[in-house]
Amino acid sequence: MAKEIKGIILSRLIVLIFIIIVPIAIFLIYNLADFNLWYSNDPAMKLVIIKILSPFVFSISWLFFLILFMKRIATTLDDFDKTISVVPSRLKFFYGINAIYILFIFIFPIITPIISVLSFASFAWRLTTFKKADWDDDTETSFITKFMMILFSILPIFCALSILPEFVKLGIFLWEVIWLPLLPYLFIISYSLFTSLAIGALIILFYNSGISEYEQMFLEPAKKQILLNVKILEIFLFGFFFFLDFTNFPVIDFFYMFGFMIMIFISIINFFRGKSMVKNFKSHFFGYFIAVVFIGSNVLFSSSLLSEFLRIWSLIISAILYIFVFFYTFLKNE
Repeated sequence: MAKEIKGIILSRLIVLIFIIIVPIAIFLIYNLADFNLWYSNDPAMKLVIIKILSPFVFSISWLFFLILFMKRIATTLDDFDKTISVVPSRLKFFYGINAIYILFIFIFPIITPIISVLSFASFAWRLTTFKKADWDDDTETSFITKFMMILFSILPIFCALSILPEFVKLGIFLWEVIWLPLLPYLFIISYSLFTSLAIGALIILFYNSGISEYEQMFLEPAKKQILLNVKILEIFLFGFFFFLDFTNFPVIDFFYMFGFMIMIFISIINFFRGKSMVKNFKSHFFGYFIAVVFIGSNVLFSSSLLSEFLRIWSLIISAILYIFVFFYTFLKNE
């Protein structure tokens, strides 16, 4: 069932935000990064192709793709909770932030030229077949349609080939300009969010007969009110922990260690208590394990190379799992 906030369907609002943000992000990337044409040093040509034409073509492509599949994307967002099984309910937002970050930094620039070619070819196909009574029949695609699809694909292919050698530079640009400077803040946000959710999960654990994954259980009105109160507490704790870490208060290490121990305790209790109470209960052990490795690398190996390795790779692996499940849900939707 689609989630609503004051009558607004949340999934459709997210799609609308994407439709607005994606073109802006594309223009910013291509105008901030110092791209060059491999076949010309003419400043005017560089301005037209890299700063204007390429971002315009790629923006139009993403707009077409998002509008074409906006209902399916919204349905995917609605069905995501039902599909995903590796991520604990109380850590979905924690994983989601990491996934969006990885998706935007590393995957979005790579798939943009592919989306562009497919979008222009699809637009040409729809333009030449809109009078057909049935698009699902078995009649062979006409020569005109094939020719128009190839013709429309030339422009995005040209833009993609023009900046193809610059994709390495794009990766370096995104890594150095966006990823590395924001990584410490992402860690602070993730640690603070993880710890606040761990404390909230502990409270629910006692109120829900030894299971913190309350979303899998039928909730009575009284328990729903408790759930709302816990969410408010989690928001407050997140802001409090973020402030302590951002201002370098040493006491934050104690809270992180406390959250780390709570999550280990909860994952064990969930596994045994949940299975004993609900036959098909999902303990989410793997999802908890990745989160524990992520936070544990900070509290146990605070200044070693092992800490940096565990933090970054647990962050990346959790994001990849999240992204994989999202695309799987998108592809299997009718």
